[in-house]
Amino acid sequence: MGRLRVGCAHGGGGGHGLASPCRARTWATRRAASCGTASPARPLGTVTKELISWMRGHESSVFSISVHASGKYAITTSSDTAQLWDLDTFQRKRKLNILQSVGIQKVFFLPLSNTILSCFRDNSIFAWECDTLSCRYQLPAPPESSSILYKVFAVTRDGRILAAGGKSNHLHLWCLEAKQLFRIIQMPTKVRAIRHLEFLPDSFDAGSNQVLGVLSQDGIMRFVNIQTCKLLFEIGSLDEGISSSVISPHGRYIASIMENGSLNIYSVQALTQEINKPPPPLVKVIEDLPKSKLNSGDLKMKVTTGRVQRPAKSRENRIQTRILKQDLAGSFENKENELSDGLNKKRLQILLKGYGEYPTKYRMFIWRSLLQLPENHTAFSSLEDKGVHVAFLNLQKKYPIKSRKLLRVLQRTLSALAHWSAIFSETPYLPLLAFPFVKLFQNNQLICFEVVATLIINWCQHWFEYFPNPPINILSMIENVLAFHDKELLQHFIDHDITSQLYAWPLLETIFSEVLTREEWLKLFDNVFSNHPSFLLMTVVAYNICSRAPLLNCSLKDDFEYFFHHRNNLDISVVIREVYHLMDTTPTDIHPNSMLHVFVALTKGQYPVFNQYPKFIVDYQTQERERIRNDELDYLRERQMVEDMQAEVDQQRVEDEAWYQKQELLRKAEETRRELLLQEEEKMVQQRQRLASVKRELKVKEMHLQDATRRRFLKLQQDQREMELRRMDDELERKVYMRDREIATTTKDLEMRHLELESQKRLYEKNLIRNQEAVAKEMREDADAFRRKVDLEEHMFHKLIETDQTQNQKTQKLIEEDLAKAEQACLNADWRIQALHKQRCDDLQRNECYHEVARLLRENRRKETEVLNAMTGEEAKKWEEAKEKDFHLKSEKKASALADASRRWFLEKEINDALEDAEHPYSKVSLNQRRIQWDTTERDLMERVRNLRQRLAAQARNRCQMPHLLAT
Repeated sequence: MGRLRVGCAHGGGGGHGLASPCRARTWATRRAASCGTASPARPLGTVTKELISWMRGHESSVFSISVHASGKYAITTSSDTAQLWDLDTFQRKRKLNILQSVGIQKVFFLPLSNTILSCFRDNSIFAWECDTLSCRYQLPAPPESSSILYKVFAVTRDGRILAAGGKSNHLHLWCLEAKQLFRIIQMPTKVRAIRHLEFLPDSFDAGSNQVLGVLSQDGIMRFVNIQTCKLLFEIGSLDEGISSSVISPHGRYIASIMENGSLNIYSVQALTQEINKPPPPLVKVIEDLPKSKLNSGDLKMKVTTGRVQRPAKSRENRIQTRILKQDLAGSFENKENELSDGLNKKRLQILLKGYGEYPTKYRMFIWRSLLQLPENHTAFSSLEDKGVHVAFLNLQKKYPIKSRKLLRVLQRTLSALAHWSAIFSETPYLPLLAFPFVKLFQNNQLICFEVVATLIINWCQHWFEYFPNPPINILSMIENVLAFHDKELLQHFIDHDITSQLYAWPLLETIFSEVLTREEWLKLFDNVFSNHPSFLLMTVVAYNICSRAPLLNCSLKDDFEYFFHHRNNLDISVVIREVYHLMDTTPTDIHPNSMLHVFVALTKGQYPVFNQYPKFIVDYQTQERERIRNDELDYLRERQMVEDMQAEVDQQRVEDEAWYQKQELLRKAEETRRELLLQEEEKMVQQRQRLASVKRELKVKEMHLQDATRRRFLKLQQDQREMELRRMDDELERKVYMRDREIATTTKDLEMRHLELESQKRLYEKNLIRNQEAVAKEMREDADAFRRKVDLEEHMFHKLIETDQTQNQKTQKLIEEDLAKAEQACLNADWRIQALHKQRCDDLQRNECYHEVARLLRENRRKETEVLNAMTGEEAKKWEEAKEKDFHLKSEKKASALADASRRWFLEKEINDALEDAEHPYSKVSLNQRRIQWDTTERDLMERVRNLRQRLAAQARNRCQMPHLLAT
């Protein structure tokens, strides 16, 4: 991203931006703090080389910077945007918004005006008002026959002519006042593109520069007169081309950076020596341009290098001349009123009396013209290079200014004044006198210094004759004028012991900055700078006269002091009118005009010597201060030497004491270490003895632990066997309880089955005739499905048995391998005997249950026979109940399906458990326990299977007998 480095500049705020008339180009109000961008501008102090601020806003590199003539604003330009900065606060005030397809070529301020010129890549040029940022006008498009894409621009010092060029040998000259293209200059054929344009300033052309420097692609910079279109001179060559070039403000020198990296400085006076020779008489014919629209052929002129061709004189075109005698007095007066920048002082005074103040945007320019500032850059630089004066090193302690920048400028300005004249280093009120101008011109220190110096030379005459006391003579002038115009007010001051040092001197030493606002102060000094130096003294008298009412009401000295050091409700316009009245009505004998000199401007080149003060007093004070400073330096130097010597002695004493202490500590440490060695030897012997006894104790403990571990292991085995026996007893009891519950459940199932048979009988009686074949088919299908289901369950049961047999074989194999231990084998045999005994008891109980179930089945068959015999008689009565029983049949089927799924899940679970047992055999004790549990489970399963078989056989017989009974 681009980085922009600029120096300090003065500035203020602007108005709201308004939309331009075309292409959506607008200046938008933005604050620099609200935009997070990546291309900052960094203002640096030119003297301190310190970073003053960090200006962020551009997203691409900055290639152009333009500063307003007043130093208040600056415009930075990149390829995508232009931004207007306030150089007081270094904050962005406006941003130029453009379309993405339209880039920016350059945005800059016009010299000596309040206009911003913006040039875009589509050759459109807009002029904007700096204060309101409204579009003032747009230049029309150039003729198509000579249309070029503008790349470079230059403006004359008076801001009337704009020169534009690009990739062509044509130059376009625009008249900004008429807003039209008035001339096209064709450069030599060697020129194919123009890289840089700059007008050559001249001290005698009043800003309407006539010579234009054109740097082309071949590295040669040609200087052309834009009026005669003559090539005056050129710098650079094909072998030593120019890369970039700049002209000094006064047009005396040209600095060029060559393509080989060297820096060449050319003297314009030497280059124009031949041109500045007195020319021969020249007759110039001026014709009015036709009012019809001009084409590019009418505007185009070629650059020539020969002598000016003079037309032959003819009788018809003779020019008549007259010699006019001029009034010498009028000429002298006009010459005195003519200012350096082409302004007339009389006209400015007429304008000032009409409007009361100068226009804000032209005020600084008018002040510089009225004060005729020489702008001695070299002389001011020599004063500034001397650095900060010793009298103002601690200025911030006495005047704590919040703005560091303003404090630095004030400090440098006061230092330059002190270096210029020694009196100013001793003047206590100089900061108060200079501060308003420092704040006003803080971004142009040269102008600030020269304004203050001009003010001191002219408006502060005779102020320093009674130094270090106030100017008694000046205060006496004020008192005499006040006595003449308002004796009552002066008598009031005398009655209350109020002297001119209280009612006049505070206003003079602060030049009214404490009692007036900024706008009032500027308005006052518009009049002060436009009149005789006595105007300032008359202003003090007028201020007192216009404030006579509140002053006559004051009686305390503190009230008077407060009044002349604070702002009051007073119209400055009334005061200024009163000043003009006093200037006109004051008698000559007491008028300050007779005692003060007329305005004298600063001299060019070097500043005048200022010695209008009692030199012996200033010199004496300076010598005394220097003597005191030298004595203080000697005292500080001697005190430093004494302190250094004392520090060395103290350090030596401390080092000696530290050495003795160290030796004593070393001796004590040595004795302590000997004692420690003896103690350590005794401890080592004792530790060896304790270690031997500990080893013996550990051996004994180890034997006891081994014996206890063996006993604990035997007890653990016995407890595990007892726990297994209890677990088996619990399992047997649970199995017996489950068997009893199954018998009761079977009994209830048989009773339910009896009810089902009765409902089926009613159903068959109802649907016998219509669904006999369907019922028979359905019963056959049910029988087939039941047989398949029985076969599947039998297969799963046999698979379970085979898996368990395999597991039993593996388990038995493991058990046989472990029979080597006799005690373990006996225990296993006892467990097996007990298990077999319990199995036989269980078999006997199961046999009794089977007989009971068989009895119940026989009773059921008998009841079924009775039911079948009664079915024929009950057929007609049960047709209504058949529909209800059909619903019960469906419920039964669902219950049967759930029972089948439960049995299937049980068998699959047992098979999975058996497979897991086969993959992960238990330990010896666990295998025995598993075998006992399996035997019990096997008996339960066998019992359940037999019960199921009997129930299924009975159901099958009933279903087979049902059709026969129905047929009977």
